[in-house]
Amino acid sequence: MKLATANPPSPWRGHTEWEEGPPPAEPQVFVDHSTSILSRNDSPDLPFRWSCNPYRGCFHGCAYCYARPSHEYVGLGAGSDFERKLLVKPEAARLLAAALRSPRWEPEVILFSGNTDCYQPLELRYRLTRACLEVCAEARNPVSIITKAALVARDADLLAAMAAWDGAHVTFSIPFFDPVACRLVEPGAPPPARRFAAMACLSAAGVPVGVNIGPMIPGLTDRDIPAILKAARAAGATWAHLMPVRLPGAVEEVFRARIAEAFPDRAEAILAKVRRMRGGQLNDSRFGERFRGQGQEWEATRALFTVWRSRLGFRERPGLPVAPPKPRAPGGRSPRGRAEPPGVTAPGQLPLFSGLRSG
Repeated sequence: MKLATANPPSPWRGHTEWEEGPPPAEPQVFVDHSTSILSRNDSPDLPFRWSCNPYRGCFHGCAYCYARPSHEYVGLGAGSDFERKLLVKPEAARLLAAALRSPRWEPEVILFSGNTDCYQPLELRYRLTRACLEVCAEARNPVSIITKAALVARDADLLAAMAAWDGAHVTFSIPFFDPVACRLVEPGAPPPARRFAAMACLSAAGVPVGVNIGPMIPGLTDRDIPAILKAARAAGATWAHLMPVRLPGAVEEVFRARIAEAFPDRAEAILAKVRRMRGGQLNDSRFGERFRGQGQEWEATRALFTVWRSRLGFRERPGLPVAPPKPRAPGGRSPRGRAEPPGVTAPGQLPLFSGLRSG
C-alpha cells in the first residue's frame, strides 16, 4: 500500500506544510531504547493491570487504532508515521526477565498488544514477542494475547504448552467479515479468512481462543456481526466480546479521512451514527463510557450480538489465566505498593528515551 506522508497536527511538535505535495511514506525501522517493558494500567474499564509491547507503531495501519496518539509522545505523527515509522525494543526479553525475577513481582496475567499488535510483520524478523513469551513460560507467568495477525499461529507450540497449565489464551480482533471493506480500513492487516484460519490452528493445538468484534463501526461493520460469530465459533472460539469504535485525539482525524476516501457515498452517515452512539460527539473518553455506546441504535446492535452469542454458545469473556503465587522475598513489596519491579513503567510515566537510530 502506497501512503503519502500525512499526520494530524501534534500538540508536541510543529506542523509541516509541503510545497509540492508530501513525499511517499516508506517503511522505516528504528531502535527504541526504553529502559522498561511492562506498563501498569489502572483503568477501571480494563480487566488487566500489566501489558507488554515489544513494538511501537503498527504496520496494520487500522484507521481507528486508539494507539495512534502514543506515537506523538516520541516526536512522531499519529498518521502515516504511526504506520511506517516503526520502533522495535531489542531489549524487551531481557527487561521482561529482570522484571519477573524481581522479588517485588507477584505473578499475574500480562497482556500482549495492549498498545500495538505484537504479531505485526516486524515480528517475522525480530521475534521479540516469541522471546518475551519464552520468558513468561520459563517463569510460569500467565499471558493474554490480543491480535489481528495470523502470525500468532507460528507460536502454537509455545502457547499450547503454556495453555496446559492455564497460562495462555488468545483473542482475535475481527471487526470485519467483508474482506474488501477490511482492506480499506485495516490495509496492512491479514484478511478475516486468515485470522479465522489462525484461530482454528491454535484451537486445534489446545490454546483457548476467542473473538473481539472491536471496534464495531455503526453503519459499516454492524451487519457483519452474525457472520463473524458463526465463523469464529466454527474455528473453535469459546468467548466473544463487542466493543464500539473509539476515536481519541488524533485518531478522529485519521478515521474521518480514511472513511471519506474509502466510502464517499456513506461516510457522513457512518459518522452521524458514531455521534449518536457517543451522545452527540465522535468520542467519549470518560472511564466507564469509553467501551460502551448509547442510544437506540447501539442497543439494537448490542441485542443482535447478544442473541447470536447466546445462540452459538459463547461466553462473554475468557477467564484470565492464573499462576501459582510466588513466594515473597523478605522485605519484598507488591507491585500495588510504591516500589515497582525493574522493567516496569508506572502509570503516567513515559519510558526514558535515549534517542532513535535507524535499524
